[in-house]
Formats: sequence, structure tokens, C-alpha cells
Amino acid sequence: MVDGGQFASTDDVAAMLKRVGYLTDAAIASVVYLGERLGKPVLVEGPAGTGKTELAKSVAAATGRRLIRLQCYEGLDEAKALYEWDYRKQLLRMQSRGPDGIASTQTWKDVEGDLFSEDFLLTRPLLEAIRATEPVVLLIDEVDRLDVETEALLLEVLSDYQVSIPELGTIRARQVPLVFLTSNSSRELSEALKRRCLFLHLDYPSVEREREIVLSRVPDISEHLATQITRIVRSLRGLDLKKHPSVSETLDWARTLLLMGVEDIEEPQLRETISVLLKYQSDIKKASTSIADLGR
Repeated sequence: MVDGGQFASTDDVAAMLKRVGYLTDAAIASVVYLGERLGKPVLVEGPAGTGKTELAKSVAAATGRRLIRLQCYEGLDEAKALYEWDYRKQLLRMQSRGPDGIASTQTWKDVEGDLFSEDFLLTRPLLEAIRATEPVVLLIDEVDRLDVETEALLLEVLSDYQVSIPELGTIRARQVPLVFLTSNSSRELSEALKRRCLFLHLDYPSVEREREIVLSRVPDISEHLATQITRIVRSLRGLDLKKHPSVSETLDWARTLLLMGVEDIEEPQLRETISVLLKYQSDIKKASTSIADLGR
């Protein structure tokens, strides 16, 4: 268990996140609280656009912690996730020593110890979070996009909060970072990774909760317009679309309608702005047959 947590209770989590504009429910508040108090990573799964990344950002903002983000992608390797050596700087150091790269009074062991030192180490997000002296939030975003082999790199970090560097030894965390991993469930994650994490599933919010989000994030919007927006978005998510509107796209649409001076959404305004919500032409065509009903 981690001593001296910044959250006193689950209610405190909800209140602190609300102050930075992130509305939670009991499940979200509980998992965030336990993640901090137990020092365990939080794996957040769910459809794209449900606020998984925003949760980690909001926790960092609410607690005043620095956010360190590792954006995952296919082909991400140890050099980009953990660390790598600054080979150009090492080469310059070798050249400065003379034609052979070794001063007359040094052995190769001396040179190796000099070249593979802290001066030439380039820290990447995972190692940066481990070495941080102040409390941080580590966001490992879209972990399901990693190759299975690269996913294994996370296990040592998430098991013992340490990184092994052959030339320098084992570097252990000076403080336990608050870790969030997000996944869009594009592939099944390993059991070993899941065992190390608390689990949270985020789905699209209910109409009522999304309406609260719109009212809190879009100043000056009327309750009537916010209600119309969230009901229409909910109806669109009920269609068989290639990509359903995300919460952030709901907010973009609300700001768009407010900017256009729309007070009551009718069919013309819906057709004119539907591309703010739907980003595939096939989805727009599919939704167009229902737009009249959505407007009503």
C-alpha cells in the first residue's frame, strides 16, 4: 500500500475530478482511489472515445501531478518505450580521444564505463516515470496496439516499478507512479499484464450523464440544447456505424451549434453539422435516412 495518498476517499476522488471537469460514477471513483492507495496500475478498457485517456489527464490535473504519456503503436520497441543510448554523442566522445578512441592512459573497460554512463542515457516515458522524484501519472495509451513481445517489456516495470539496464544495473522507482493503461480492446491482452492491474470498463455515458458533461464543459449552453444534443448522439450510437461519435465529438458538436447560434436543433442544422459527429461518408449516408426522425 502507498502511504500519503492524495485522495482521502472515493467521494474525494469524485469531487476533485469534478473540479477539473471530469464527471465520474461510483465505479470510476473507486478504481482510481484503489489504484493510488494500493499502488497498482489501472487498466481502462472500452470503445474508442469514452473518456479513457481523459480520465488519466484529469487525475493528473486534479492532483497536480506531472503527466508522462507513452503513446503505443505497432512496432514500438524498447528504445522508444524505456531508454536508448545517445550514439551520436558517444561517437563524438570517442573521436575526441584520438584516432583509436582510447586515451593512452585508459583501458577499454575505462572507456566503456565512460561511454555507457548517465551522460549518454536517453530516457523514454517508462524510465522517466520510474526515475521521477516527484509524484507522476504515467499514461500508457492504447496498449492493445503493442506487439505481444513489446507488451512483455511492461511487466517488469508494472510488477516491481523497476527497470534493468545491463550497463548501469537495476533502477528502482523513487516513488510509485499512478499508472493508467488504456485499451480499445482491438486484441486480447495477456493474462500476466491483466493480473498486475485493477480493471475498469468505460462505456459511452448515459444520456443524463453525457448531458451533465456537456453542461459542465460548454459554458453558456442551454439545458434544452444540451438535452437535444445528447439524445441525438445517443440515437446515432444506436445505428450500425463504422465509428460511433465519441464524447469529445459530442462536445465539439455542442460548441459548433452554440457558435452558430442554434437554440433548437432542426433537420437543416443537423444535416449541415453532422460531419462534426461522423467522420466516415458511409456513416453519414447511413445516418441521413434517419436524420428527419433524429431532428424530431
